[in-house]
Amino acid sequence: MIYGIGTDISDVRRFKKWVNSPELISRFFAKEELFFLEENNKTMDAACRHYAARFAAKEAFVKALGTGFVGIELKGLWVSKNEDGKPFFSFNDKTKKILDNRIGNKYNIQLSISHEKEYAVAFVLIEKSEDL
Repeated sequence: MIYGIGTDISDVRRFKKWVNSPELISRFFAKEELFFLEENNKTMDAACRHYAARFAAKEAFVKALGTGFVGIELKGLWVSKNEDGKPFFSFNDKTKKILDNRIGNKYNIQLSISHEKEYAVAFVLIEKSEDL
């Protein structure tokens, strides 16, 4: 059963200010999401796309959950990738508890993210089932 869906779009250009401000990055992103420009000669544009996509994913998640950010910190969930590069959410204990209290512990969360030059978009589908 579909519990909720959420989508969000972010302007990549907005994140240039964030990339140049480590305190903003550390305020909104978990350490698992940090993007290091020094690694493999990464560009500022790549960093901005990285953070814009993850920010959109977080926004889409709280929309699908139906809570907004009430009780949930942006750093309390982060986008990880499996060995094939498929994105998925990871949660800190506080966010996991909110999720479990809201929909139980049998759920499946699908995440799709994409970015193209100026925009990043994310879509989240939360399924709830007693059979999962």
